[in-house]
Amino acid sequence: MSGTDHEADAPLLAGAGVIQAALKTLPAGPGVYRMFDAEGVLLYIGKARSLKKRVTNYTKLAGLSIRIQRMVHRVARLDVTVTHTEAEALLLEANLIKKLQPIYNILLKDDKSFPYIMIGRDHDFPRIEKHRGARDAAGDYFGPFASTGAVNTMMHTLARAFPLRTCSDSEFAGRARPCLQYQIKRCRAPCVGRIDAPGYARILGEAKDFLSGRNRGLLSEWQARMQTASDALDFEQAAELRDRIRALAYISQKQDVSLVDLGDADVIAAVTEGGNVCVQVVFFRAGQNFGNHAYFPAHARDAEVSDVLDAFIGQFYAEREPPKLVLISDPVEGAALIQDALSLHAGHRVELHCPQRGGKRDLVEHALDNARDALRRRLAESATQQKLLAGVAEIFGLEAPPRRIEVYDNSHIQGRHAVGGMIVSGPEGLRKNAYRKFNIRSEDITPGDDYGMMREVLTRRFQRLLKARDASEAEAAEAEAVEAEAAEAEAAETPAIEPDADIPDTDAPQPEIDWPDLILVDGGKGQLAAAQQVLQELGIPEQPVAAIAKGPERNAGREVFFMPGREPFMLEARHPVLFFLQRLRDEAHRFAIGTHRAKRSKDQFRSPLDEIAGIGAARKKALLLHFGSAKSVAQAGLADLEAVGGISKTVAKKVYDHFHGG
Repeated sequence: MSGTDHEADAPLLAGAGVIQAALKTLPAGPGVYRMFDAEGVLLYIGKARSLKKRVTNYTKLAGLSIRIQRMVHRVARLDVTVTHTEAEALLLEANLIKKLQPIYNILLKDDKSFPYIMIGRDHDFPRIEKHRGARDAAGDYFGPFASTGAVNTMMHTLARAFPLRTCSDSEFAGRARPCLQYQIKRCRAPCVGRIDAPGYARILGEAKDFLSGRNRGLLSEWQARMQTASDALDFEQAAELRDRIRALAYISQKQDVSLVDLGDADVIAAVTEGGNVCVQVVFFRAGQNFGNHAYFPAHARDAEVSDVLDAFIGQFYAEREPPKLVLISDPVEGAALIQDALSLHAGHRVELHCPQRGGKRDLVEHALDNARDALRRRLAESATQQKLLAGVAEIFGLEAPPRRIEVYDNSHIQGRHAVGGMIVSGPEGLRKNAYRKFNIRSEDITPGDDYGMMREVLTRRFQRLLKARDASEAEAAEAEAVEAEAAEAEAAETPAIEPDADIPDTDAPQPEIDWPDLILVDGGKGQLAAAQQVLQELGIPEQPVAAIAKGPERNAGREVFFMPGREPFMLEARHPVLFFLQRLRDEAHRFAIGTHRAKRSKDQFRSPLDEIAGIGAARKKALLLHFGSAKSVAQAGLADLEAVGGISKTVAKKVYDHFHGG
């Protein structure tokens, strides 16, 4: 692929004028175009079979919707990337949208990685385990599964039919007698020699066959082996095979819908209600249901289901391999192109199919039912959340229901490994991608000084916010001046776009500073005073802040709230807003403690070698293998260090000097 940038010849041209000027040099071939405003904010990413023809449409303002007219009006720069084919353009568009999140595109925001079941290859007795993330370890991967719960369920039922080890290699090597898994017949205890390698390999092969869908003859084989064991009066073996047969039958019967010839497939179904869309994805692998997951893409309220599906499919498979069959609930424009792009991305043929009847349509209808239920639950939860936020506004005297609540808590043990945690909640619930942790760095804070820790956390947080706000205001003032000049030029050269006062531009969220509407700190009068001191020093005393303290005997339901200028107060024990605030406080506490424990655990396993610049994992491993411990490394002479494989004389001198004050 090759890229070219097109900018306006005259900087004062705005919107359609910028696009019109760029048309002179746009190629006629396929590619991807990106539109930016005067501040460099990415507005929209699109792909085209012919860049020139597609971008020309944006200059015909009369045929565009109000929303797209507003977008065009903001365009200050147009960049394009040329591709060899339209399928390549589609793949590039999906990857860029997913990575850059332009504000006028349909966006798939909840896009976590999915878990797999992995059977390793680097051990004489491989383990079966859950795996999430890059598949770079040596092993066979089966999935994806829609959730950790789906993997746990499958792992639990697999253990009954295929008693394979799940312990770590270090646990395996250190066993002297069988563990509980052997006692409950979920493992054959290869760690202590209760099964030999060929016998274990046979069970391992059976598990792989089942997860790969090659299990039609497995039940018949086990039944024959059970009968043989019974005839030989080996009733213990017969009973074990009987239990495995029951477990395998249970796994097979648990599937909600199963088609013998389905193989690997994803079912993608979308429903709309009240301007909201839910996309349900159901994973089938080897003809078995591996679970489902609901998505709620960000989109304009007037977007068609087919448009949402079109955008969703590209972004969903941008970083994951599609199966051979993708069933969709509604026809999408350019289905053949999407199919070609997915095949190119996967390296094998992918069929995109919208079934109208038969068993595959039943799968789609089943997914549609799940999508409707998920969307209705989300709408109900959203309505409940709005009521709770309105209650928060009433209780704390806010002008409007808060869109962002930040809750702060600290965690430490006698001042050691001290951390602060911030969680965020709003109309959409907990925003975990906005959580922040703060390692307490100030040396002026007395160990265990909770008030000092809170002052440091809030100071660092709001200094950053103030800096961002000042920069944003300066950019806004500059942009306003440029826009005024551009408007004059546009009035002279292009038709003006009249703003429509009756249609608010809610479909294109503007970049904004994540300023909280309410700060909630875990603690009492002292924590509130610390927060007030910080806000006063930073010149923002008007920032709403409150503290929540556990009541007498630290009983839940008897919390006391503190606010500046008000007497401490309590809420009714069964007040819905009290339950809501308790959940926020507990989540902040959980996050802070989890961060503290992670830091403490990391420090417990920290080696003195980690403090030496230039000593990475490989050199650290070489030194420890050679000397046996970090203490021995510290006591080693320079000649001994130089004798270690992989350690140069320069590095050896650096290590020696570190421990001997050089």
